[in-house]
Amino acid sequence: MSTHGNGTGTEALRPHAEDAFAHELKALEVADDRPRPARWKLSPWAVATYLQGGTLADGTVVTPKYVGPRRIVEVAVTTLATDRALLLLGVPGTAKTWVSEHLAAAVSGDSTLLVQGTAGTPEEAVRYGWNYARLLADGPSREALVPSPVMRAMAQGMTARVEELTRIPADVQDTLITVLSEKTLPIPELGEEVQAVRGFNLIATANDRDRGVNELSGALRRRFNTVVLPLPATADAEVDIVARRVDQMGRALDLPAVPEGLEEIRRVVTVFRELRDGITDDGRTRVKSPSGTLSTAEAISVVTGGLALAAHFGDGVLRPSDVAAGILGAVVRDPAADRVVWQEYLETVVREREGWKDFYRACREVTA
Repeated sequence: MSTHGNGTGTEALRPHAEDAFAHELKALEVADDRPRPARWKLSPWAVATYLQGGTLADGTVVTPKYVGPRRIVEVAVTTLATDRALLLLGVPGTAKTWVSEHLAAAVSGDSTLLVQGTAGTPEEAVRYGWNYARLLADGPSREALVPSPVMRAMAQGMTARVEELTRIPADVQDTLITVLSEKTLPIPELGEEVQAVRGFNLIATANDRDRGVNELSGALRRRFNTVVLPLPATADAEVDIVARRVDQMGRALDLPAVPEGLEEIRRVVTVFRELRDGITDDGRTRVKSPSGTLSTAEAISVVTGGLALAAHFGDGVLRPSDVAAGILGAVVRDPAADRVVWQEYLETVVREREGWKDFYRACREVTA
């Protein structure tokens, strides 16, 4: 089991996928008798099984990492087995980063060859940089060169990841064009190039809903096969996703077990879905939507925070008062407009809903 960084798989607050699910990956590797692309740890079938879950012949239960249409996973995995890079596209909170990490862990056994996109990401983060002490002392040389995660993945035949590609400045984005089309990375200072070896590919994630987005050029977008990750199709699916992720995070934080709070999880998911969709579950009442996305990821954050409150300042059971403040913070991003939307939803929907009186009172208390 790898132990990237300073923490071990058991000590790290948030272990890498290949560490947290090492047992499942090993069991899949042993059971996997299907053909594997060059330098892949698992076959495409086993990678898809790792993402979507299943029970192996030896009884090992592989937990689902992504709850959604199987065809989406199959297309994503198949793309990585070709010479096309993979772009995971979706609104914030649709598990793009989560899927990207688990794909890299299953394919290459290492999810850490990562470029985190921001408005300040420099070209060196995608190509290479220099150890300036050695550069000044000895001039340009291989020893003075500092390879980027993309360059290392190319040389080792592994999977590189670029998170939030659309946050990276357009001119830096386009440094990927040669990498993805020619599978080479020129180093003009040395008169050399790095050629990608078999097994190399790249997964990028992007969304076009947040502020600060830089559109991808047509030339760069053509180098990707785009897979759109949708929001969960049903409330039950979203509750399942939230419960699973909160349970995983809660174990690392020594929080109460999720089953004690399933009722509140369903309430949080219901509120988020109704405000997101602009209509109640029964289709009878139209509601206004706030400015935020109210994603599944935000629901996970609200419930995790609520469990922490229940553990440290309550009786360990998740109750309406534990999630009310988190919901308010997620919904009311614009203090003026969103507060009106939230108060109207409370009075016209939550107040009248059977069995929600405690939830209504808790939300009114933190909203006042």
